Amino acid sequence: MNRDDVLAILRAMPEPRLDAPLSDWEDGPAERRAAVLVPLVDRADGLTVIFGERSKSLRRHAGEVSFPGGRIEHGEDEISAALREAHEEVSLDPARVEIICRLDTHRAGSGYAMAPHVGLVTPPIDLVPDGTEIEEVFEVPLVFLLEPGNHRRESLHWRGAERWYSVFEYGPHYIWGATATVLVNLLEVLRKER
Repeated sequence: MNRDDVLAILRAMPEPRLDAPLSDWEDGPAERRAAVLVPLVDRADGLTVIFGERSKSLRRHAGEVSFPGGRIEHGEDEISAALREAHEEVSLDPARVEIICRLDTHRAGSGYAMAPHVGLVTPPIDLVPDGTEIEEVFEVPLVFLLEPGNHRRESLHWRGAERWYSVFEYGPHYIWGATATVLVNLLEVLRKER
């Protein structure tokens, strides 16, 4: 799937689901709002997706792979929060990002309702992890993520039940949880399954 096909599909996608159903990982309604940027980098050899690996010293989600993003602050909208967080976490210049679409709201087990926004990033960019929240920043080719064999389902026993989740592995990077769920939503849109 080439760049123009990807952008045409994303621009024509159906309205996102704003009220996500309660997930297996939640105890109750989401009490906080967050926004994430799903950054697609327009590289000469194909689109890539930017991810960050969270610091191993954080209290929550230490060492996990995530999209740039975080809490929506008072007075911010979803897009400005996602762009601010991407700049703070990985030094992504908001002027290099064109927001293309919004994906479905995702309810994370941490109590957040996440609003994912897909943005087209135009190089040149110089991505630098902030060293506090994000230790490493890396890119994964979109064609790798679109390959069905690179997605699998795993489970774990948590809070008295078996819980299933999506996984993508790229080199040493294990992408799962909320990040993988948002990624699956993006891939379903691109495959016209959503």
